Amino acid sequence: MTRQAVRAFDDMEAFVGGEPDAAEFTTLLDTLCKYKYPKVAAEVFNKRKYKYEPNEKMYTVLIYGWCKVNRNDMAQKFLRDMIDHGIEPNIVTYNILLNGICRHASLHPDYRFDRTVRAAEDLLKEMRERGIEPDVTSYSVILHVYSRAHKPELCLCMFHSMKESGICPTVATYTSVIKCLASCGRLEDAESLLDEMTSEGVCPSPATYNCFFKEYRGRKDVNSALQLYKKMKAPNSPTAPDIHTYNILLGMFIKLNRHGTAMEVWNDMCEGTVGPDLDSYTLLIHGSCDNKKWREACQFFMEMIEKGFLPHKVTFETLYRGLIQADMLRTWRRLKKRVDEEAAKFGEEFKPYHIQPYKR
Repeated sequence: MTRQAVRAFDDMEAFVGGEPDAAEFTTLLDTLCKYKYPKVAAEVFNKRKYKYEPNEKMYTVLIYGWCKVNRNDMAQKFLRDMIDHGIEPNIVTYNILLNGICRHASLHPDYRFDRTVRAAEDLLKEMRERGIEPDVTSYSVILHVYSRAHKPELCLCMFHSMKESGICPTVATYTSVIKCLASCGRLEDAESLLDEMTSEGVCPSPATYNCFFKEYRGRKDVNSALQLYKKMKAPNSPTAPDIHTYNILLGMFIKLNRHGTAMEVWNDMCEGTVGPDLDSYTLLIHGSCDNKKWREACQFFMEMIEKGFLPHKVTFETLYRGLIQADMLRTWRRLKKRVDEEAAKFGEEFKPYHIQPYKR
């Protein structure tokens, strides 16, 4: 594919009547990097940079490509090369490199967290020395690291520092801090920040509310979960539940044997625009099997097959074992026949799903 992309670029002159310019060369590099071929992009760049005068966009694309494959050492090398050639990095360049350092870094044990933060702080220092002030994206990347590492005090400190610098937090920024606070059990602080968020005119996203639902699930706090869920469903609510919201609640209520409440959430989901997904059906089928509601489990099983969702193999096996133990072999045979009729839509994916005979 890479050879074809480069060949197509070289053949452009024959089709468009002129040689490709620097912008089109940058597009070639960008395409190679997006498909995780930064090494090929770098080779193409080094061979042709004398024909197309390098600029900050070309170097930024290459830095992005190396960060995408977790080669921050090479990204740093291209940053140094860029500066050595008198080309000034911009805020986008630094944010891409900052994201590369932080986004996929392992943060446990603590020395790895400290190493990542030091590298990020060194880059921020370099930015400021070159006259580039961190923006909301820069702060959001660091906040995401603190949130992943469950460091609520550092999160709040960075958040307040950001606001004091005159930078307005975005919904993603607020959500990172709220997620950290909620996952660390500081729900009151998270709720206060949610109130501040709405008072500042920043509309919470479903992901923001899901931070609370996950903590309520851990605490088995049904009342708080239902209260927040009703708030999201209200006609004047700017934020409706998403598929993750529904699945968190389904899993919570099924685990707590709140079958009626789970079915209310299910019906709301089916009536809305979100619709159940593979995880939704899996939760319901396994919950029905745990409660020995075999006919209900079969009903949801067939419904998911008919909608084009291929169940996990463990779901097949769980339902099969349950029906055999419940002396419902005829039900299984009818179900298996229906499944085989629908199997054509899954093609090769369905072949490994051979169910071994089960002995009670």
